[in-house]
Amino acid sequence: MNALMKTLKNVDLRKRILFTVVILIIYRIGVFIPVPGIHQGVLYEMMQGASVLGFMDALSGGALSQFSIFAMSITPYITASIIIQLLQMDVIPVLAEWAKEGETGKRKINQLTRYMSLILAFIQGLTMAFGFNVMSGGVLLQTQAWWVYFFIAIVMTAGTAILLFLADQITAKGIGNGTSMLIIAGIMSRFPGMFGDIYRTYLTNLTPINILSAVVVVALMAITIVMVIYLQSATRKLPIQYANRHSSAQLAGAKDSFIPFKLNSAGVIPVIFASTIVSLPLTIANFFPDAGWSRPVTAIFDSTQPIGLVLFIVLIFAFTFFYAFVQVSPEKIAENLKKQNSYIPGIRPGDDTENYVSKILGRVTFIGAIYLVIIATMPIVLGFIPGLDIPQSVQIGGTGILIVVGVALETAKQISNKNQEKEYRGFIKK
Repeated sequence: MNALMKTLKNVDLRKRILFTVVILIIYRIGVFIPVPGIHQGVLYEMMQGASVLGFMDALSGGALSQFSIFAMSITPYITASIIIQLLQMDVIPVLAEWAKEGETGKRKINQLTRYMSLILAFIQGLTMAFGFNVMSGGVLLQTQAWWVYFFIAIVMTAGTAILLFLADQITAKGIGNGTSMLIIAGIMSRFPGMFGDIYRTYLTNLTPINILSAVVVVALMAITIVMVIYLQSATRKLPIQYANRHSSAQLAGAKDSFIPFKLNSAGVIPVIFASTIVSLPLTIANFFPDAGWSRPVTAIFDSTQPIGLVLFIVLIFAFTFFYAFVQVSPEKIAENLKKQNSYIPGIRPGDDTENYVSKILGRVTFIGAIYLVIIATMPIVLGFIPGLDIPQSVQIGGTGILIVVGVALETAKQISNKNQEKEYRGFIKK
């Protein structure tokens, strides 16, 4: 309550929160604006029971099933981010140099990522217009002319560009990371439908099995929230010492001289990346359900199937390690410690420090990856239990809760930091 009162008294924070709310309202209005030239409602009916598209629809806040101008959400940006970050790993020397240029290089990479996002958005929009029309038997589009596909792709690309603009505005003038806020706004809009599915599945017919199943599902959600809240803030502290500091000063400042390694340095990004990667082939396969290759593709990439679940787990692990080592670079840490004339006790500066930091980060990240896998796959695994009959929306909801709670914690931390900044400024003025 005290934190809430501080937030309400902070004029700058009030403006930022109000600005963010207005942007999210604009986003939600756009979700219900259909793409011109389609028969609205056709896609919604087709997607009922189409589990392979469930996560993409949840990520877009229902915009995909509405086939609205925001149907692609910011998934092209997520895909472009994955590609650019992979290319930075000394694949393209120019990108590797930009990554080392600080803020200037970061701006160049962000600009390139946005350009690539628009290119991918146009390709994805063209594919979706063609594929969904094929799925509907040719009744989705009002006109079957070739130029209609390009027109729809351009409109959907413009929708993605608008979302990127809105995300940038939230990041600059609002509260939290704009991209993350749009994602959780879409996911949270699907929660009422998820609880509705729970009610219809278990509570319309009150049998002992259904009641027990409802209790298990609700308990699962509560455990997920508690685990995310606790483990997102868990850290491994690596002590450091300064060679030019007096020994008594080192002892006095020992509590504050450490490098914190978060248990989950990558946040919820690996789950979003993994879900996006598996969703793309499934979407294409769903466009052509009668094709001979669509069934094996579905078996490989559908996370509700055994093979697809294993692939989903592998991708989460891979992206967790990749993103953690990108966010926390052992090479940069070793270089910075050397510049600051500091060291890790018992470890030589230079390569030995880099190797030691890599080893510690790898161990911590391994535990973090296991935590992400458990949270993201627990509802899916329980869905394999005969008789439990977990709704598809709840299986997707496990990942959704992980994303929402993770982003909410980061946003709350940012609000707390801004409150502290105001207190410090007020103290200095006095």
